[in-house]
Amino acid sequence: MDQQEWVSKKMGKFTLRFKPYTLTLRHVFTVASFSRSTTPVVLTQLEYEGVVGYGEASMPPYLGESQESVMAFLNKIDLSSFDSPFQTEEILHAVDALEAKNTAAKAALDIALHDLLGKLMNQPFYKIWGLNPELIPATSYTIGIDTENMIRKKVQEAEQFKILKVKLGLDTDKMIIETIRSVTDVPLCADVNQGWKNKEEALEMAHWLKERNVVFLEQPMPKEMIDENAWLTEHSPIPTIADEGCQRLVDVPGLQGVYTGINIKLMKCTGMREAKQMAELARALNMKVMLGCMTETSCAISAAAQLAPLVDWADLDGALLIDNDLYDGMRVENGKCILPDRPGIGIKLK
Repeated sequence: MDQQEWVSKKMGKFTLRFKPYTLTLRHVFTVASFSRSTTPVVLTQLEYEGVVGYGEASMPPYLGESQESVMAFLNKIDLSSFDSPFQTEEILHAVDALEAKNTAAKAALDIALHDLLGKLMNQPFYKIWGLNPELIPATSYTIGIDTENMIRKKVQEAEQFKILKVKLGLDTDKMIIETIRSVTDVPLCADVNQGWKNKEEALEMAHWLKERNVVFLEQPMPKEMIDENAWLTEHSPIPTIADEGCQRLVDVPGLQGVYTGINIKLMKCTGMREAKQMAELARALNMKVMLGCMTETSCAISAAAQLAPLVDWADLDGALLIDNDLYDGMRVENGKCILPDRPGIGIKLK
């Protein structure tokens, strides 16, 4: 564990603790715009009457948050005016109102609060929400952009998974797909991370990918190219999913018709409460729902998994990509997410 002490903050009946931690990745992780081998996170604990809930903020570089900015935000939180964690709506509204962005920092508090609530009720959160864990779709496993040999190695390591997520967006796209297809015929989903810039070429690739059993395209073109993404969605033989183009609940209505569906991530949307609202709104708008993650410990992954029965596609492999997970929580068996029958988000310290 990083040799950092917990910062502890007493606020009336609540105590908030937080500390930085660095995740180390099993493989260098490359997408269309950058590579990295570590991810900074901030771990949180929220205590009330001797019961502790765990949370986490994960900050891959493109989110614009850092361990310093997250800890500065957490330092501003003051829950001393609240008597009970069951004032959840008011607490999370007050935290959200502190600053405009800082979504991962807000998620760290939201997750810890939900974990605390579940422990106080002695129920897993999926049960509190009335959800059936048997309905969780098989999770995909991510294959980053790499050389042919490394791609083959990663695909062979991922043989238990029933669907793979493939990072595209460079001039190696066809090589990557053909390399994977030389090893396995499992369905694929393609995450372009805004890497394509031309709608006609994107449509051509969509048809080419469909022939190779790619089931959807995630963020094919830059999020600013709204008309082009809408045109592609209208003509594409496979669904398109907004990722960078969809951050929070307020974004969802404007994406109807631009994409087939949305990718919800706790770190983008401030946590479990808003993620569930986004899933329900997307469903009401007849849009598809994907549940994604950053590189995270089993804490944030297990939190997201509580609402996974609501979605069409799950991409909850973040904890599998690291080699220093602190928690035991949701696990993956034969590509399926297995939620522990423990209260809150279902994690315990290893």
